[in-house]
Amino acid sequence: MSIIIAPSVLAADFANLEQDITMVNSSEADWFHIDIMDGVFVPNISFGMPVLKAIQNIAKKPLDVHLMIIDPDRYITTFADLGAEILTVHYEACNHLHRTLQKIKSCGMKAGVALNPHTPIHNLHTIIQDIDLVCLMSVNPGFGGQSFIENTFEKVKELQMLIQKNKTNCLIEIDGGVTDQNASRLISCGADVLVAGSYVFKAKDPQANIRLLKKA
Repeated sequence: MSIIIAPSVLAADFANLEQDITMVNSSEADWFHIDIMDGVFVPNISFGMPVLKAIQNIAKKPLDVHLMIIDPDRYITTFADLGAEILTVHYEACNHLHRTLQKIKSCGMKAGVALNPHTPIHNLHTIIQDIDLVCLMSVNPGFGGQSFIENTFEKVKELQMLIQKNKTNCLIEIDGGVTDQNASRLISCGADVLVAGSYVFKAKDPQANIRLLKKA
């Protein structure tokens, strides 16, 4: 399988959002990565349902929705209705993770689990077979433009071993500080999906940077 590139809309120009969405549509990117933040689980607030609805109306590629919110179960059906194909919740925000994953899948979406940089991989060993995608945060969640945390490489390797041991098809997604400088190493460690925000949307030629990641 070729590497999946998911530009993070959080880094897009909100004053020209339609233009940036159209750019991704015509690029070699595979998904849209959309961060939903509540200002409680993370110290920031991003866009909500009306903006996601607007993106859905323009986007021609799958919506990879990442919930950085407390009690995500309240909104699972809402995000299904808004067109999310992959819905990722944080391990740290779910009291009953297995039930949350079941609800996501019952709504017809792929179920993802995100881990903060300090959360160990072994916390997933009893539930990895129920997860379609694990999103490893390679920065502390809540803000774009942060520096990549080097320990992520080892976490990718450890997660890849856990997936292989359990013979699952779970994808490994990396979110935060991804550029052409670390993409190849992440892929060699086992990453399947690269999320890139500032590296794409702040570039002079965003489509060229997407192509660099795609060829990593």
